[in-house]
Amino acid sequence: MNKQKYSLILLSLVAVIALAVTVAAQSRPRRVSPPDTLLGPEPKSSPATDKNAPLLDVKPANPVGSAPVSSDTTHAFQLFQQKQYAAAAKEAKEIAAGDPANAEAWKLAGFSEFYLKQYADASDDLQKALDLQRRAGPEDSHTVDALAESYVLGERFDRALPLLVTVTTRAAAKPDPLFLYYRGLAEFKTGKTADAERSFNAAVKANPKDTASLLFLGQIALGRNDLDTAISTLNRATLNDPRLASGWLLLTSAYLRRAASATDEQKSNADYLGAVRAGETLTRLRSDALAKTPTDVNIYRELGYDYEKTKQYAKAFSLYQKALEVAPNDADFKESQERVRPFAKS
Repeated sequence: MNKQKYSLILLSLVAVIALAVTVAAQSRPRRVSPPDTLLGPEPKSSPATDKNAPLLDVKPANPVGSAPVSSDTTHAFQLFQQKQYAAAAKEAKEIAAGDPANAEAWKLAGFSEFYLKQYADASDDLQKALDLQRRAGPEDSHTVDALAESYVLGERFDRALPLLVTVTTRAAAKPDPLFLYYRGLAEFKTGKTADAERSFNAAVKANPKDTASLLFLGQIALGRNDLDTAISTLNRATLNDPRLASGWLLLTSAYLRRAASATDEQKSNADYLGAVRAGETLTRLRSDALAKTPTDVNIYRELGYDYEKTKQYAKAFSLYQKALEVAPNDADFKESQERVRPFAKS
């Protein structure tokens, strides 16, 4: 297999691979995101700290501080238990406004907002609760866990990291794999790549099916040109989640880069074949995604580029034409259609 045959594939992938790495590094780690994000699959429970039922550990009749009887959070807590989170948050906030030293009210408001996915508000209120707890006595671990998670999901990684270190290093406690992942994510986002790699490895050791951590480990290895590790790790990630488009994209890049640098022609050919297969899988995934979300212009853009890089110009032209029906004023689609027009007719 001649390397020149694949040189255009390698060159055309550069832009899309760079885009993938950027997206991987900037994806919002939200539980409402689809599984194909670098944040990973949605945890089964929300928040992850609620595993043994004592979610709030609220003492509604005895708020912290010298609060009047009217500051009792019993009813708000009942609303929370009934999953009426908006009503619980509203009532708890009203109590906290009248009694700012009521840690239980701030805590209840924060947990309610967490369940409403209002992470900025949740982290603000949980931070107030934690500050009050620390002044009054020992801090509550549930509050710390939920605050750390709220900061992560709200992308306030610098605030999340110290709390995540606390959560994952508690004495006589086995770290939750999810929080190990969160710690790695916060470290990665704050430029502590070496620390992030250790945390992601710890998360994978605790949970070998942690696709998100494997994806980040693959990206980190790719960034330092450790192609063997990148390929091994990304293969594990795509095995865990065969629909992980970002994993297949990075895997394609890793195979191509290793093939281009190989001195053994047989190994080089094998890696080029691996790149082709990974690229074909990526194209199928994006085709499926387009069928499910026919108005998502980003999928049109990505799939169109996939067709171009594999020289399927007629399909690319047709796709860009459909894309312009969805987004008629998109200059990129117009330019892309004109770019492939001569080849589509040949």
